[in-house]
Amino acid sequence: MDKLPDKQPTGFQEGQVVELVIGDRTDLGYKAMINTSQWGMLYKNEVFQPLRKGQHIKGFIKKLRDDGKIDLCLQKPGHEKVDEVSKKIIDKVKAAGGFVSVTDKSPPEIIYGLFGVSKKTYKKAIGSLYKKRLISIENKGIKLIISLILLCR
Repeated sequence: MDKLPDKQPTGFQEGQVVELVIGDRTDLGYKAMINTSQWGMLYKNEVFQPLRKGQHIKGFIKKLRDDGKIDLCLQKPGHEKVDEVSKKIIDKVKAAGGFVSVTDKSPPEIIYGLFGVSKKTYKKAIGSLYKKRLISIENKGIKLIISLILLCR
């Protein structure tokens, strides 16, 4: 598997969904084979779940670099990701009775455990929800605005 050349025409597009096979762990993160054709890199500061060598997992092309290398991520990149996460947050808060005790100050592990996303993505999503006046940000968590709770019943 390691014998494929690193630099070859990719045919990939940024944001594309791909099948990854996790390779060796490096100082930067994890090498991953993309659609059994080329290597890419999942950076450790963007991986919020345990990975093991040989594991098959869905991923996304984050960036096609000028040097021919490919940066990968496990979460949908861009605004679509924030919209998807925002919906997940609303659903979780609604299911919890309108309040969850997770803030932008909560540890990344707690945020990932509850919502399956990085702290950075979570903060973007709750910021978006707050600007839309769908949630209020309390000292100990986030709360759905009452009108939203009534609309969703």
